Amino acid sequence: MPAPPIIELRRLLSERFPGRSTSLKEEDGCGQNRWMTNLAEMDAPVRGLPRGKLTEIVAGEKSSGSASLARAMLDQAAWEQQLIAMVDGSDSLDVTGMKAATLARMLWVRCHSAEEAAKAADLILRDNNFTLVLLDLAGNSSAQCRKIPATTWYRLQRLVEETPMVCAVLTPRPMVDPAPVRITLRSRFSMGAIDGATDEWLRGLRLEVSDSTRFQEFAARHSA
Repeated sequence: MPAPPIIELRRLLSERFPGRSTSLKEEDGCGQNRWMTNLAEMDAPVRGLPRGKLTEIVAGEKSSGSASLARAMLDQAAWEQQLIAMVDGSDSLDVTGMKAATLARMLWVRCHSAEEAAKAADLILRDNNFTLVLLDLAGNSSAQCRKIPATTWYRLQRLVEETPMVCAVLTPRPMVDPAPVRITLRSRFSMGAIDGATDEWLRGLRLEVSDSTRFQEFAARHSA
């Protein structure tokens, strides 16, 4: 009988990253609490994605450019020589056009349901080897996503707390309640625009940002 997918994933993690558990805290000496994506359209409104917290990226429309945005984020992290994980909730990632350097530093977990992807993300975040973890549920149906208990998101948030990890969850609708940063994609691209050069479609990227960490950081500075 073949091993269950999650057990098989645990085995693959231990083989690919032996002896690296809990190393992220030791490697993060910069003290920065944000990761700059190098995408001006993303970094300007949110000042980079928060480390140690969940970020939700809501892509309600299939033509919003979420897949291209995810690839751009993975490319940037790989260029920075970071270890990255892509949890693909609908097994829809097209790797044929991705850079070889990105693929070399990326763990791609191919799932067939939102629940399976959430369980895989839980395991990967416990591993503590990755700087950037993307949980892509944008291609999963709302019915599938509703099967994920609300407590799951709070558990994932606890796993990334006090680590330098960036964990972004791409969703078809707002659903990650503990995420202090929520970015809603308001763009509507044609297939030709998305398939074109990154700089071209990025100029049409429209975001709506909700960032409660700004208030928290302001309050912390003024209460000291």
